[in-house]
Amino acid sequence: MDAPAILLMFPGQGSQHPRMAVGLYGSEPAFTAAMDEVFDAYDAAGDSEGGRLRADWLSDHPAVPLDHVTRSQPLLFAVDYALGRMVMATTGRPWALLGHSVGEMAAAALAGVFTLRDAAGLLLDRVRRLAQAPPGGMLAVAAGEDGLGPYLGDGEVVVAAVNSPRQTILAGPVASLAEVARALREAGLTCREVPSLTAFHSPMLAPYAAGAAERFASTRVAAPSIPLRSGYRPGAVTGQLAADPSYWAGHPVETVRFWPALDAMLGSRTGVVCLETGPGQGLSTIARRHPTVRSGKNSVVPLLPPRAGTAEVDRTSVAAALAAVREQGTVLSGRPGR
Repeated sequence: MDAPAILLMFPGQGSQHPRMAVGLYGSEPAFTAAMDEVFDAYDAAGDSEGGRLRADWLSDHPAVPLDHVTRSQPLLFAVDYALGRMVMATTGRPWALLGHSVGEMAAAALAGVFTLRDAAGLLLDRVRRLAQAPPGGMLAVAAGEDGLGPYLGDGEVVVAAVNSPRQTILAGPVASLAEVARALREAGLTCREVPSLTAFHSPMLAPYAAGAAERFASTRVAAPSIPLRSGYRPGAVTGQLAADPSYWAGHPVETVRFWPALDAMLGSRTGVVCLETGPGQGLSTIARRHPTVRSGKNSVVPLLPPRAGTAEVDRTSVAAALAAVREQGTVLSGRPGR
């Protein structure tokens, strides 16, 4: 049988949780080496930040809350990147990469757009800027983008991500977001807060993201060596797009359009294994809603368990996922160890 077409999906903001993937550290050599390389790259970017990030990642009680921008973004990048390295060491070169929010930076580093050291420096520069923004939040709504306009009021709350035809993420200032959430629930719509202390993918961050383009402009980039789909624009990240500093600098402000990107990929090919390469199973839940997955033409495999667990649960989940991939598309039940 031919090898499956593996699509690595890298989750972003909201998927973080304490000690995410820590159970693999020290037991999975490729993952461990990659995490150490990322922390070393953060250290090289200045102020020994890698050491502090490592300590908070390993701790049950981190010094800085994991949902804070200075922790969620760098640690999500690190875990996504290291898991990607681990998977590719086992399965070889994937068919394509698709990242959600900061997951696209991890995918870009794996595809060789940026060196790891440059990506780490760019990311720390980004979060230091965004840490100056006023408090904000994000809200997942079980509704399509088109039906939410009447609830968004004066425009302070905006569509931050289009995850599926029936799941939209909103972002905005805390007070305004709470008002919108109240109105949506009164209208009978299901909402839940996304773990974030920052209104990612909203114009609220534009003044704080300003200046990041200069840092990207001074960084050497290359065309992706692995096909990389954009989560913000239609089509692939080409060499030309990769070389556009405004594209990368604009990520914290622009709307993530994950579903249109996933739909374009799964609609063009069958036999694809969508392997969620990051903490949680949020992207797997979304991908399972795709018609080609529901019909059995494509499949979904989450690498890690849906929520924090023991080290053994992490290891069992990864072993089961990689076995499923080797069996060319066998879909896991979504529970570790089954």
